[in-house]
Amino acid sequence: MNISPFIDIVEDLNRDLAKSERYLRLIKAIQRAIPCDAVALLKLKQDYLVPVAVVGLKQEALARQFSIHHHPRLQQILASPHITRFDADSSLADPYDGLVDDGSEQLHVHDCMGSTIYVDGKVWGVLTLDAMQAGSFDALNPTETRAYIAGVAAAIKTSEYIEALEAKIEQSHQVAQATLGPSTIIGKSAAINALQADIDTVASSDLSVLITGETGVGKELVAKSIHQQSRRNLQPLVQINCAALPESIVESELFGHVKGAFSGAVNDRCGRFELADGGTLFLDEVGELPLAVQAKLLRALQNGEIQRVGSDKIIVVDVRIVAATNRHLQQEVKEGRFRADLYHRLSVYPLPVPPLRERGKDVILLAGYFLEKSQHQLGVAKLRLQQTAIEQLMQYDWPGNVRELEHLLSRAALRAISEQGRLASIISINCAHLGMEFAAHQPEVTSELVITHSVDHPSSIVLADAEIYGLRDATDEYQRQIIQAILVKERGNLAAVARTLKLDRSNLIRTMRRLDIDPNAGFMLV
Repeated sequence: MNISPFIDIVEDLNRDLAKSERYLRLIKAIQRAIPCDAVALLKLKQDYLVPVAVVGLKQEALARQFSIHHHPRLQQILASPHITRFDADSSLADPYDGLVDDGSEQLHVHDCMGSTIYVDGKVWGVLTLDAMQAGSFDALNPTETRAYIAGVAAAIKTSEYIEALEAKIEQSHQVAQATLGPSTIIGKSAAINALQADIDTVASSDLSVLITGETGVGKELVAKSIHQQSRRNLQPLVQINCAALPESIVESELFGHVKGAFSGAVNDRCGRFELADGGTLFLDEVGELPLAVQAKLLRALQNGEIQRVGSDKIIVVDVRIVAATNRHLQQEVKEGRFRADLYHRLSVYPLPVPPLRERGKDVILLAGYFLEKSQHQLGVAKLRLQQTAIEQLMQYDWPGNVRELEHLLSRAALRAISEQGRLASIISINCAHLGMEFAAHQPEVTSELVITHSVDHPSSIVLADAEIYGLRDATDEYQRQIIQAILVKERGNLAAVARTLKLDRSNLIRTMRRLDIDPNAGFMLV
């Protein structure tokens, strides 16, 4: 019996290797010992098996977090203390169909087996081996194979011991968190690794964090990750979207109110600060707060003291603040729309989130994650990307970031299901389903158009140089011209303008302030 690959790998584990590299070397040793086309090591996390290392599978497989309840082969492997072998003609769906990295678009696995991995008598996860040729595992010696599995378990135990020592040395406060769910940060790019390092650094402190980044990059995800890794993780994480509230009730939402404080206040009510006492308050879109509310928020941050609307009673709270914005708050401060003292209170630890276009192959990992989720939500067997679709995704610059990717894949999945049928064993997504044939080579503002306004021709269009403006400024200018044109058309009636633009009136007013639009220019404010 040749177990030298595992002697080598355990020695390698003592070197300064990243966890992912340790696991990758481990399964490569297995592939040398048991020749096959694909090997995957998956860790059990709640009701999911999460790949930690794969060989012979497409990169998107690393983000496919497999629900035990939806994958009968994995469920069967976990249910048995022995090595499980599946017949080549097994009717059970294979979780890796279409994910084998052999250059073809879609190819079913023909021979597979797997084993539960136990560490210290507890289920750690599973090891799976797949081969394209039926009967590939017929000649295996059961005793040797069990020894290899035992070697994998021993190497994992060594790796986790090293991780525990590293965590103790660094004295980092890490809180175990679910791998699936709203707080999952998917990605292996340098940009995401740097972001995760910043989260690890600041999470265990009580410092205020200001998360910045473009729309759709995942700022809320970062906020939840900070809370889950903090000492406050057993206390509530309370969120408020500052942009979604009419100005008249923002103060009440933050600080609460007493009965009779204003029309409609029929009972005493706690605000978000009180609800978050002992935990974390996440102020999303904090740049949208009115200046009057900013002053009261500053007091709460400085002294930990709040007052409900209509009350003189001071309430002391212990709240950690995490805020997020897609605005350039430093510029907002210069232009008088955001208080400098509040900005400095919020940005004790600034945390920029990288846009998707700077994250390289993370696009493919995220695509795998979203498609795995979609196939369960849509009730289909398997959603897979063709190679040409993968290349198309990699070429696009993603102005809408991760949110745009998720929505695009949801639409593509529906198109592919409609075309190929819900009962297809593998539903293949191609470039046509993505609808990105031209978008991949075009900037977001392809026509470089802005709307000018004149009383006679409120919707006339002229060309503007988007290269001079830049995307963000060109977008602001586009919004400014549209609002001004509708203002002229509706003769300054803000309620009518809001209805036309399908906006809440208070949100329209805040947007006009941000864009320096004077609602009184030639008209009566209504």
